[in-house]
Amino acid sequence: MTDLPAVPAPRGAVRMLAVWHKLECWIAVVCFSFIAVILVLDVLGRELLAPLLNFAGIDIGPTGIFASQRMAIYALVVGAFAGIGIATATGSHLVPRVGFGWVPKAWAPNMDRLADLITGCFLIAVTWFGIKFVESSYAVDLRAPVLDWVVWPFQVAIPLGFLSAAVRYFIYAIWPSLRPGLPEFQE
Repeated sequence: MTDLPAVPAPRGAVRMLAVWHKLECWIAVVCFSFIAVILVLDVLGRELLAPLLNFAGIDIGPTGIFASQRMAIYALVVGAFAGIGIATATGSHLVPRVGFGWVPKAWAPNMDRLADLITGCFLIAVTWFGIKFVESSYAVDLRAPVLDWVVWPFQVAIPLGFLSAAVRYFIYAIWPSLRPGLPEFQE
């Protein structure tokens, strides 16, 4: 089996992947920071502020942050699905070792490209189902309990997360030099 020619990756592709990765990282950091802050403030309001004010004879009613857990869940959805692209970009996702060594080592570069292509196609199919899921929420005007927010804008993170990983795999199939290496500790 002859190796497919290794086409050098254009600098624009390298730069695009770097910017794309940084954007996804910032989205995840903002989402998870929001979750931490809103939940800590909610707990402090209920468990510290309320008892102190009650002790002082001041009744201010409920003291937590209204619907903080609901808002945290929506931030979690967005942050988690940004994480799919991050895991793909860094090679830190789980990789089953089944099939490793079934073909001669000389075939590995072509098999890696084929695996990237198949994985990209699979993720495109998952993206399509994610789009259908979001479309159904949009069509029935599905709303979040308590908050009464439409949920489809948050759900858009689902197909976008899978699409992000799919496009990366297609890029890795075209320019294998851009593929991250597997972590040495992974089994």
